[in-house]
Amino acid sequence: MNFSHRKQTLEVRRLELAGLLANAGLKLEGAAPRSGLHQMPRVPGTGAFEMPAAASLEELRRIDAALARLREGSYGYCQICGDNIGDDWLDERPASPFCKSCAL
Repeated sequence: MNFSHRKQTLEVRRLELAGLLANAGLKLEGAAPRSGLHQMPRVPGTGAFEMPAAASLEELRRIDAALARLREGSYGYCQICGDNIGDDWLDERPASPFCKSCAL
């Protein structure tokens, strides 16, 4: 399977998120705490209700994991059932590690 377009989509979104987080003064090396997310700063310029930084960090983690799966050759396969993830699902959620059935 050729996922070059999806890889490019993921890389562009990763750069966008990294820039937004940097503008919010957050370093990418540090992981966002899983608790106390309401205390995280908000990332400006991410929409009418400004995305919490924790949500941006979580999306960044999902993108990094998807890029790692691309490198390993497991991208496009559900991590639960092992089936191919449908193109329509990956079009909507390119970082998804699960097929639509397992994700829902």
